[in-house]
Amino acid sequence: MKKMYLLVGLSLLASPLLAQRTLIHCGNLFTGTSNDMQPQMTVVVEGNKITAVQKGFTPATGQDKVLDMKDKTVLPGLIDMHVHLESETRRGGAIDGFTSNPPDIAYQAAKHAKTTLMAGFTTVRDLGGSGVNVSLRNAINQGLVDGPHIITAGKTIATTGGHADPTNGYRKNLMGDPGPVDGVINGPEDARKAVRQRYKEGSDLIKITATGGVLSNAKDGSGPQFTEEEVKAVVDAAKDYGFAVAAHAHGAEGMKRAIRAGVQTIEHGTLMDDEAIELFKKYGTYYVPTIIAGKTAADSARRFGYYPALVTPKALAIGPKIQATFTKAYKAGVNIAFGTDAGVFIHGYNAKEFEYMVEAGMPAVAAIRSALLTNAKLLGMESQIGSIEPGKLADIIAVADNPIQTIKTLQTVQFVMKDGKVYKQ
Repeated sequence: MKKMYLLVGLSLLASPLLAQRTLIHCGNLFTGTSNDMQPQMTVVVEGNKITAVQKGFTPATGQDKVLDMKDKTVLPGLIDMHVHLESETRRGGAIDGFTSNPPDIAYQAAKHAKTTLMAGFTTVRDLGGSGVNVSLRNAINQGLVDGPHIITAGKTIATTGGHADPTNGYRKNLMGDPGPVDGVINGPEDARKAVRQRYKEGSDLIKITATGGVLSNAKDGSGPQFTEEEVKAVVDAAKDYGFAVAAHAHGAEGMKRAIRAGVQTIEHGTLMDDEAIELFKKYGTYYVPTIIAGKTAADSARRFGYYPALVTPKALAIGPKIQATFTKAYKAGVNIAFGTDAGVFIHGYNAKEFEYMVEAGMPAVAAIRSALLTNAKLLGMESQIGSIEPGKLADIIAVADNPIQTIKTLQTVQFVMKDGKVYKQ
C-alpha cells in the first residue's frame, strides 16, 4: 500500500509539470534567422520555451491552447540596446534630480518598463540611471512587476564635470566631489574602482561617457572627456569581471579613443569622421545610432523653456545630424546594432527608430534583424533570444502587416508574449 501511495503521489505531483502546449498559428512568420518570411506556420510553446516550429497550422490535441494569428505577422520579441527606464523627457525635467526620491524613480521606472514591453520590446539594455534600474531588473525577474528582460549598466561612469557627472548644474555648495562610487572617475585607478563598484552593485555591463553629451547641464556636447588610458583601464577591469563596455560618444576624437581602447559599442556617434569609420571596421566595434533621440531632442529644444539654457543649443546643433551620420556609417559598412535612447523621447515609441533607419537607406529586413540576433549576440544571449527557434525563450510578438513591406507596422504591436506568458493580445 505504501508503494502504491507513493506512485499516486508522484503522479499527482508530476501532472502540473506536463506543460500545456500553446500553438501559435502564424499567417506569416519571421524567425529572424534569415531574410525570408514564411507563410502559414505554427510555433509550439511549452512553459517558457519554444519547442517546435512547424509548417502549416498544427491541429490542437488534448489540452493544447491555440492562439490564432493567421491574419498577423509573427516575429521574435524585439531588443533595444539603449534605453533609460528610470526617466522620461518632459519640460523642466532637470529639476527631477532635486525632487525625486528613489521610490519615486522606482514607480516611474516600473511604468516605463511595462510600456516598453507592451511596445514589443521583450529585452532591453538599460544604459544608465541612479541604480534603481538594477532593482527594477531584479523585480521583473522575480515576477513582481511586468517588463522586459533587462541588462543594465547601473550607474554610468563619467569624469568630473563630464556627461553623467550627477552634480552637473548644481550650485557650488551642492556639487561636492563625487568619485568612483558615484560613477565619477579621474585617472586609471579611479576607472578600475568604478568598474568594481558597478560589479558590487549588481550591474550587467559598463557604460562610459567618452565625450560630452547633449542633455547634461554642461557646455560641451562633443569634446573628449576620457583619456585613452582611462578608457583602457575601464575596458581591462571590465574584462576581469565579465563585462562588455558601451561608450556614449558624439565627437570623433572621443569615439576613436574608445574604439582603440576596446569598447564593444559606440552610442550615438554623431560626429564620426572617416578615420573613426575605419576604426569601427578595423576593431569590429558596433554602432548604436539612436536616430529617434537626436530628432526628438532637436524638436524639444525648439520649444521655449523645454531644456536648460546650456542644453538647448547642443540639442539644436547635434540632434539633427544623427540620421545623416547613420546613412554614412551604414553605406561604409560599419556594424549596426538597434538602439533608441528611450527616455530622451517618450517610452513606447522605440519602434519609430526602424522607420528612421529605413528612411536613411537601410533595407527594412536589415533594420529588423539588427534588433534581433545582432543584438542578442552582442548581449551574449543568442542561445536564448533574438530568433524563433526550438530551445529559445518564448519571446514572441505579432503585428498586423508584413514589416518588411510596411515597416511602420512595428509601431503598433498587437500581441506580446514573454517567457511563454501572454502580456498583450
